[in-house]
Amino acid sequence: MAVTAEQLSAAGEVVGAAPTLRDAAAQWRERHPAVRAIVVDAMDMREETPALRLGARSVYLAASNGHCWHVTQQPEEATALILTQD
Repeated sequence: MAVTAEQLSAAGEVVGAAPTLRDAAAQWRERHPAVRAIVVDAMDMREETPALRLGARSVYLAASNGHCWHVTQQPEEATALILTQD
């Protein structure tokens, strides 16, 4: 399932408003169970470009071929969100 423009916008709203990043991930999972949300350390994503930057928080798009995950800038390829906070 691809991440839609509406979902990316909703991700920005959820991640930007939640009191913690873990709260944002939990809220996202409740609202959009078909698109995974993963919280990782910002250092793990230091070489990648976020799809959204919300203050100290970032949202990356991730895709999988069924075995390996990779970061993508193409929402139509993405099946998960990776969330970080500086």
